[in-house]
Amino acid sequence: MMTKIIFMGTPAFAATVLEGLLAEGQYEILAVVTQPDRAVGRKRQIQMTPVKELALAHNLAVFQPEKISGSQEMIDIMDLGADGIVTAAFGQFLPTKLLDSVDFAVNVHASLLPKYRGGAPIHYALINGDERAGVTLMEMVKEMDAGDMIASDSVLIEETDNVGTLFEKLAIVGRDLLIKSLPDYLSGSLIPEPQDASKVSFSPNINPEEEKLDWNKSARQLFNQVRGMYPWPVAHTLWQGERFKVYEALVAEGEGAAGQVLVRNKKELIVGTGQGSLSLKTVQPAGKPKMSITDFLNGAGRDLKVGDYFDK
Repeated sequence: MMTKIIFMGTPAFAATVLEGLLAEGQYEILAVVTQPDRAVGRKRQIQMTPVKELALAHNLAVFQPEKISGSQEMIDIMDLGADGIVTAAFGQFLPTKLLDSVDFAVNVHASLLPKYRGGAPIHYALINGDERAGVTLMEMVKEMDAGDMIASDSVLIEETDNVGTLFEKLAIVGRDLLIKSLPDYLSGSLIPEPQDASKVSFSPNINPEEEKLDWNKSARQLFNQVRGMYPWPVAHTLWQGERFKVYEALVAEGEGAAGQVLVRNKKELIVGTGQGSLSLKTVQPAGKPKMSITDFLNGAGRDLKVGDYFDK
């Protein structure tokens, strides 16, 4: 008999996990729960979540409660008679009443728990300069990401990684970990282990203040911040008093005053930091599109010169 599952998730990471469950053929996905459609981009076009797109392609029932707790959708979901719930980057807390209505509820969380509980574990792994990032399959409880751990796996963080590339890698890790571990967990042969409370750390969603570059930090710290916020929410500094987004940068040679332009030619812009220097690669001045540093220096930034400062 097939295990009946309610799947809950929202971004591409979750869609990859759902795809794995669908491909297995031993699980019946009764319904998918995802965040409501949102307006995105400059044109504010309404866009479906990646999980919804995949669910509709497989003719699955879709629920999109603004808040699942106390909603009619939650009652409807409970009435489906699922054996369990699988979540991956869903974006909402699940009420105890819902968790208690099924035999099991597991979450595919993109960190090596108990490190980085919360909504932005991949961002923090990069920003903090971690050597590895991973995924933990855990039991769901009322407290955020605090359930017993079923299994985990990890990958090396490469110098070329950013939030986008690491999300893609960990989505595959999470998919494979779930497919490998779920049968043994459901049979009782894989026993979950409690998290070590003394090693808990958190990764709350990035707030706007954290997006701003502090040029007094080292070049390595700023490099990690830039890639830890690319492609979203994107790091920024100030140029001519306006927001100047930095999408990509590299640690460079040379020392100089923090925030000061040290090298400026037609193809290169190097800025001093608290330790070392940073070469800006992809940027976006206020009111302009995202562009290469070459296009910026030969256009909007043609008046920028050595000795000028960012963030002043």
